[in-house]
Amino acid sequence: MGLVIYNSLTNKLEEFKPLNGNKVNMYVCGPTVYGYIHIGNARPVIFYDMMRRYLKFSGYDVTYASNITDVDDKIINKAIEEGKTEKEIATFFENAYWDSVKMVGSEKPDLIPHATEYIPEMISFIQELEKKGYAYQADGDVFFRVNNVKDYGCLSNQVTEDLESGARISVDSKKENPLDFALWKNTDTGIKWDAPFGSGRPGWHTECVVMNHKLFGDVIDIHGGGMDLKFPHHENEIAQAEACYGSHLAKYWIHVGRLDLKGVKMSKSLGNVIYVKNINSTHDGMVLRCLILFSPYRSIIPYSMELFDQYAKEYDKWCRAYKQALYTLQYEGKSTNDVDSADIEAFKKYMDDDFNVQNVLTLVNEIVKSINTTLRAKDYDALAVKVNTLRTIFNVLGINLFVDPMNDEQLDAYKKWQEARINKDFATADIYRAKLTEWNIL
Repeated sequence: MGLVIYNSLTNKLEEFKPLNGNKVNMYVCGPTVYGYIHIGNARPVIFYDMMRRYLKFSGYDVTYASNITDVDDKIINKAIEEGKTEKEIATFFENAYWDSVKMVGSEKPDLIPHATEYIPEMISFIQELEKKGYAYQADGDVFFRVNNVKDYGCLSNQVTEDLESGARISVDSKKENPLDFALWKNTDTGIKWDAPFGSGRPGWHTECVVMNHKLFGDVIDIHGGGMDLKFPHHENEIAQAEACYGSHLAKYWIHVGRLDLKGVKMSKSLGNVIYVKNINSTHDGMVLRCLILFSPYRSIIPYSMELFDQYAKEYDKWCRAYKQALYTLQYEGKSTNDVDSADIEAFKKYMDDDFNVQNVLTLVNEIVKSINTTLRAKDYDALAVKVNTLRTIFNVLGINLFVDPMNDEQLDAYKKWQEARINKDFATADIYRAKLTEWNIL
């Protein structure tokens, strides 16, 4: 059996079987670009980047899409507040977002649809829902009729009555049902488009459905996002897809848990946030990546500086071992493309078990321990295999130790330093040690 993962739609662990051979289409809800992202927002960015890497490592042909919501009330309000256009606000904070993505070691998705690029398709989609009786107009707004969807609540696993009483639903006297949500918002404020139902802009829940369908067709393999998107956003995506296309939009729905600060959900509205842009270095960005990756992805992370420092110590330990081993192997002229097959099989076994990261972390530390042992034993052939094994696993996880092989000048200095030490020429050794320390080799 291959990868087994928890499907939020069925609420159970399932073997991952793509819809079309080894081809995997994957869509993850991206940011609304009106502000900087905090480290809680970075959790899905890191997890789904790792998921794509692992699927590719497992032999799948992956197309990963993540959208940019560049039209929203929050963007419009920010533009009015700063005396700028919505485009200027969206562009500035999108660029800041990609800087943060890079800071935590993630790569850009293969496809990056922007909501404003799909307005005609959204209008046509809403018209189709109207024809089928799933949408109705009210004073220029258009709403979705939740009661017309038989299994509304299938993702959040609640019946409609419970959702009505337990969810925070915006009160609008124009709605037929409190759970009905906006497909099109009539407005005279901010950016807007002409449509048969009046001048306005699309609702957030409609944007992802339309972009998803335009990019991939009726059903995709994986739809992901944070746990907070499960209801109402993802529930409403499914409702619209079911109404228009007769599908649940995706075969597997994957959700990542929150990151809390002092027991409270990290939120810009609460002001208890740590922004990714304020991370001091690529080193700290990688420590954050490790902290997030090695926490069970469906569980809440109780973030604290103590937890961060714990992972910083782990990461620094890995860096020291890898650096010393890599430079020793260069000095000895040893290298290999081989990996320890038992270690790689263990890695795959743990990852295939719904991304069992606790066991992966134990495995990583066992490999690092073996690197130190074989280094002391001067078993350079075994050392080369262990180093390449660790490098292979870290490449899949997206963990960068920021240790590059020595260039010719550095290697020459390293050899002369070692020779001087062997010959007990400490004055010469000190000269080369100073150079190597300046280059961060030692």
